[in-house]
Amino acid sequence: MDSHDVDYEIIGTSMQMVEVLLDPDETVIAEAGAMNYYQGGVEFATKMGDGADPEQGVFGKLFSAGKRLMTGESLFMTHFSNRAEQPRRVAFAAPYPGTVIALDLNECDGEVVCQKDSFLCAALGTRVDLAFSKRLGAGFFGGEGFVLQRLKGDGMAFVHAGGSVIEKTLVGDELVVDTGCLVGFTRGVDYDIRLNRGLKSLFFGGEGVFLTHLSGHGKVWLQSLPFSRLADRVIAHAPSRGGRDKGEK
Repeated sequence: MDSHDVDYEIIGTSMQMVEVLLDPDETVIAEAGAMNYYQGGVEFATKMGDGADPEQGVFGKLFSAGKRLMTGESLFMTHFSNRAEQPRRVAFAAPYPGTVIALDLNECDGEVVCQKDSFLCAALGTRVDLAFSKRLGAGFFGGEGFVLQRLKGDGMAFVHAGGSVIEKTLVGDELVVDTGCLVGFTRGVDYDIRLNRGLKSLFFGGEGVFLTHLSGHGKVWLQSLPFSRLADRVIAHAPSRGGRDKGEK
C-alpha cells in the first residue's frame, strides 16, 4: 500500500509538536494519546494495527497487535481521517520535552529502525513493526535498546527525541553511543550492544555498563536527553517523603 502524501509543519523549539495537513480522504496514524488537537471535519477511529495491509485478516491483526504489546505499546493505534471537502489540520506531540524528527522514508531506503517509544505518527500506509537486535549481547543486556520498532514505507513518519537531536552519517566507520541516546538509524547500519571494558570504567565511569556500537553505511539520529536520564535526575532531586528537600536540615 502506497503511503498517503501528507504535508506538515513542525511547531516550537524545545517542546515541539507536528501539525499535519490532511487533504480530503487522507489519513494519518498515531500512537494512542499523542493527539493535541484537530479541526472540524477530521474523524478518528481506534483500530488494531497500522492499516498498511488492508487485506490483513483478523489473525494477522492479532499477531501484529501481540508484537506491539512486547514493546510496551498499546494494542491499538488511532487513525485520523479528513472527511471534509477542504484540507484540515491535526497536531501531535510527545509527553515530554524534546524534538520532532520528520523522516521521509522514501529518502531513507524505505526503512528506519527506531527506539520503541520514539514513534509519534505517520502517513497511512506506513508499516509499524517490531524489530529485535540480531546480536546475542544486545538481546540479554540491551535493556531499552533491545526491542526496537521498524518503520517501513514510502511516505512521511515522525519520531520524537528528548532534548536536542543530531544526525550523523556513517561511511564505513564506527560510532559508540550511550544506549539511551540512540533514536534511530537507516538500513545499512549495523547495531550492537557491548559490555563497557575495564573494571574502573565499569564501576566508576558513570557511562553505563553497556554501550551501543553502530557501524556501516547510513544515517543515525541521536538525542541529547533520553527520557530515562531525565527521569533519573527528577527522582534524584525530588523532595523526600517528609516534604523537605534532601539538602534541608
